[in-house]
Amino acid sequence: MIVVVMGVSGAGKTTIGRLLAERLGCEFLDGDDFHPAANVQKMAAGMPLEDADRWPWLARLNVELRRRERAVLACSALKESYRDALTKDLADVQFVFLRGDRELIRSRLNERRHRYMPASLLESQFAALEPPAHAVSIDASDAPEQCVERILAALGDQSAKSRN
Repeated sequence: MIVVVMGVSGAGKTTIGRLLAERLGCEFLDGDDFHPAANVQKMAAGMPLEDADRWPWLARLNVELRRRERAVLACSALKESYRDALTKDLADVQFVFLRGDRELIRSRLNERRHRYMPASLLESQFAALEPPAHAVSIDASDAPEQCVERILAALGDQSAKSRN
């Protein structure tokens, strides 16, 4: 199974994704590590990515996921069309949506230093966000360990349902 931990910047994708991968005993991939240099430069300059910027990145992530049977990927995957591109030709993918309100996320972004994603881009992320209809939805305000426990319980429930 591939698990995609998604949400806006600052929702906790990397922290929770790493913990989840450790608990599942599989590889963790951070979508941020796969952005082309032009995307990184654009975001570092405070300019939001456009769809055209994202397609090559999503295609690269799709190739990486198709090389693996099991993995956890932290990826914004903000729009349904992005999620479709990300999971093209993949059969066993589960999305985990880390949801949080603007104030929570803004406070997190103001407290951290990301290598290229400034807090000023938060509004563009919320503007692009299309919450997924079929995902494990987790309150990002909870402690990371609690989030992982809830994700594991939900994945276990969904796995059991798919076997029946």
